[in-house]
Amino acid sequence: MKLIVTGAGGALGAATAALLERQGHDVARIVRGSASQDMRTIACEDLADARAAEQSVGAAVEALGSLDGLLHMAGAFDWRPVAQSDAALWQVLFRKNLETTLAVVKAALPCLEARGAIVTIGAAAAEPSGAGMAPYAASKSAVARLTQSLAAELDESRIRINTLLPSIIDTPANRAAMPDADPSAWTHPDAIAEVASFLVSPAARAIHGALIPVTNAVAA
Repeated sequence: MKLIVTGAGGALGAATAALLERQGHDVARIVRGSASQDMRTIACEDLADARAAEQSVGAAVEALGSLDGLLHMAGAFDWRPVAQSDAALWQVLFRKNLETTLAVVKAALPCLEARGAIVTIGAAAAEPSGAGMAPYAASKSAVARLTQSLAAELDESRIRINTLLPSIIDTPANRAAMPDADPSAWTHPDAIAEVASFLVSPAARAIHGALIPVTNAVAA
């Protein structure tokens, strides 16, 4: 299959792209930056910008020749109690989580082949939310609501969309941010990537509009 992975410069996106490539798929990576590395690694400073998203997805599709699936792995996290948060933080998280998803998905839809698939990233922490999670969880809940509505709108197109709900992901950044936590309870990016790979494949053709927890920390 010919697939686009966004956020491919981050731990989850890189793991997802690498797995798909090992499986033999043709992958174009969209990473954060200002200078594209090659035809299949496209840099974009702000995927929430509709025009930038269109240009990046367009360049990826041009490199691939066609498009069977989109895996939108880009996003951002911040832990902040409501009393310590401000409107600027909420706006940042909505922009990086919801608005990037909206812009990239809208850019990809006209390019997707029939029976194509989209995978986006929500958060288990938004279902339900907890202390310190309100700004982040609200933005990720919005991603889930986007997926549910879009799934209904895409029924006749035969294009599927599903959202993964990971718990804390075992990344270098999270280990640095939470040095006293036990990462054995976290979910490894490779485990999430395997679920994403399944969802974008024809084997998952019966799954559409689902919010799928990926929170099991048991090692492979």
